[in-house]
Amino acid sequence: MNDPLLIKYFGNIAEIVGTHEEQLQLSFNTIEQLRNQLTERYPKLINLEFNIAVNQKITEGTITSKTITELALLPPFAGG
Repeated sequence: MNDPLLIKYFGNIAEIVGTHEEQLQLSFNTIEQLRNQLTERYPKLINLEFNIAVNQKITEGTITSKTITELALLPPFAGG
């Protein structure tokens, strides 16, 4: 089993999950699998758009959970 991962939540996501950070035991190979596990734990995230940063980089697709030290769920950013 993998070590617990530090997960940080920002903006309205922190309000929805009720904390700014926590450590969770998760196992996944893709961002989609990670999203599924998080929305299973926090159903109010299902219809919410958010980005996931892995080790402080916005990430999509396949990842290796063994190299992850930190995850962050970020609301969409406006900008230009």
